[in-house]
Amino acid sequence: MVKYEVGDVVKTRKPHPCGGDLWEVIRVGVDFRIKCLKCGRVLLLPRPKFEKSVKTVVQQTGNEQ
Repeated sequence: MVKYEVGDVVKTRKPHPCGGDLWEVIRVGVDFRIKCLKCGRVLLLPRPKFEKSVKTVVQQTGNEQ
């Protein structure tokens, strides 16, 4: 299981209608708030839908302890 942190950049399986597929994680928990890095749109997704839509983690924050 992948552990997601605030500030991580993830690549989704399907691109956003604007054409971007890179998203920044803004909030984690039961719901995930993510921001499109191309157009700036912010989405709120339930955890199962978010985890299903993520292809890879492009950039992780250095908050590991």
